[in-house]
Amino acid sequence: MVSVDRPTRGYRVFQGVNGVILTLVVVVTLYPFVNIVARSFSGERQIRAGEVTLWPKGFNLTTYKIVFQDSMFWRNYGNTVFYTVVSTAVAMVLTTCYAYVLSKKQLKGRGILVGVAVFTMFFSGGLIPNYVLITSLGLKNSVWAIALPNAISVFNLLVMKAFFESLPSDLEEAAQIDGLSTYGILLRIVLPLSKAVVATMVLFYSVSFWNSWFSAFLYLDRSELMPVTVYLRNLISGATTGGNAGAADAQLSQVGANIQAVTMVLTSLPILGVYPFVQRYFVSGVMLGAVKG
Repeated sequence: MVSVDRPTRGYRVFQGVNGVILTLVVVVTLYPFVNIVARSFSGERQIRAGEVTLWPKGFNLTTYKIVFQDSMFWRNYGNTVFYTVVSTAVAMVLTTCYAYVLSKKQLKGRGILVGVAVFTMFFSGGLIPNYVLITSLGLKNSVWAIALPNAISVFNLLVMKAFFESLPSDLEEAAQIDGLSTYGILLRIVLPLSKAVVATMVLFYSVSFWNSWFSAFLYLDRSELMPVTVYLRNLISGATTGGNAGAADAQLSQVGANIQAVTMVLTSLPILGVYPFVQRYFVSGVMLGAVKG
């Protein structure tokens, strides 16, 4: 008869403490989001009185109606989807190619290329030179003004580089013997083995571009080109300062207390909808380089 070792008392205590701590972390993490959702459906008076916690008080859909009935909202929402898809695609192509090159230790000038990338983490040209550059290149009022200046995140680049370096070199050598070119090895060997890091980088980039508003605010002049984040920023500005907020301006004073909550909910929903599909890749992706076989 095979005896099964029972967990020691210390290990059971450790598990219990871990369970309590993780439960508290989940509660602390979820509470602000649930509170924001409740505030978005609550009345202005109840919000100002501090009566809203986890459940709406004075149920109110006025703000949602104001936003949904404005055609500019849907146009800007479509712009955000378009900008996010294009910018993420450009960022993934450039980051993947750059990281794959940097992962080759035999590459001449590799140290210089790494240094150039790392240098940009600490120093930049500044706001005015960047604006002058984008304007002189004729990129204003186009998706490229958003996609190209933010196409490569050095942090994401270094994570992908570390992952590519951890792949067995024997696979690439065998592919070379079989006649595959460098691009063929990348597309047919490396990328299929890199689903975790690719999914993680797609998530990082898409969240970044989806939430970004300053680049659009700076480089886009026409309201029909703006992403939804700028539209919602204008709603908040109109509700708090009495400024112009588009077609909803006449009613904003009635919903000023909960409009910020509504904007947060509307901008978070798409990312929350996508995350469950990439979660399994994200969990393994964030652990890249932590354990090596």
